[in-house]
Amino acid sequence: MSYAAQAYARTSQTTASPREIEAQALLKAARQLQEVQANWNGPDRNMYKALLFNRRLWTIFMSAMETDGNPNPIDIRQNIANIGVFVMKQTIEMQMDPDPAKLKSLIDINCHIAAGLSGRS
Repeated sequence: MSYAAQAYARTSQTTASPREIEAQALLKAARQLQEVQANWNGPDRNMYKALLFNRRLWTIFMSAMETDGNPNPIDIRQNIANIGVFVMKQTIEMQMDPDPAKLKSLIDINCHIAAGLSGRS
């Protein structure tokens, strides 16, 4: 199991609801990406770390959407999987041709989904 998956599993055993934990993880990823964007000096270690964290998080979400025991309706599962595919494509694009403006869509997606999970949409 990857480090991110282990951390997610450990965190999910706390008193917060799974939805709130997911929202907090998305907000953490968004903050990391915002920091890279705000302090842009070209591609650096922080950019790659932030992209890796976000990619691992979305890999977990996408994997969860494929499990048979997932209680979400199929249309919700498909939408999350589709967003995950977009996130992966944007991440690859950012790594191949770094530009801080490309981080906006990743930040926005994470913030909007976190708001929905927290009931603040």
